[in-house]
Amino acid sequence: MTDDKTTPSNSKLRFLVPLIIFGALAGLLLFGLGQDPREVPSPLVGKAAPEFKLPDLLDPSRTVSNADLDGQISLINVWASWCNACRAEHGILMELAGRDDFQIIGLNWKDDKTDATTVIRMTGNPYKRIAHDPDNEYGIDWGIYGAPETFVVDRQGIIRHKHIGPIDPPTWERVLAPLIEKLNAEQPGKES
Repeated sequence: MTDDKTTPSNSKLRFLVPLIIFGALAGLLLFGLGQDPREVPSPLVGKAAPEFKLPDLLDPSRTVSNADLDGQISLINVWASWCNACRAEHGILMELAGRDDFQIIGLNWKDDKTDATTVIRMTGNPYKRIAHDPDNEYGIDWGIYGAPETFVVDRQGIIRHKHIGPIDPPTWERVLAPLIEKLNAEQPGKES
């Protein structure tokens, strides 16, 4: 007499369980492939911008801090001289620098001061101020994954959006420009 307890239903279960697990993993993979890697949610959106105080890259006699954001809509652009994607977005930042409905603050991140100032001298300066954070002193507080990244901060110092990757014309037109317009329409001190 054999002790084989394999029944037809156990045999089907052995076949179906791995198939179900494989199907679930394939579904997760397909879902992940459909996501935009630049759309990583930031826990800082909707919260006050982290406190920072860093030397100004171009004027060592002054600092750049949260006080520079007070009462203004700001794009905080994280960049570095070693960052090729930062160079790709530099042209659109130069175009935007002339607007008076928001300011662009640079956060030069993990970069050599000489290299950074050389890039600014050669390509132009779209920033009102540039905070220099060579040792990632505040990058962790801001949740910076890499460069470029851009934070939209409202007049009350609240982070309203984080964009990972270079700003390109479609990103500006579809995401950032409407948000800036919305923030400009808001009454100071009131959020919608």
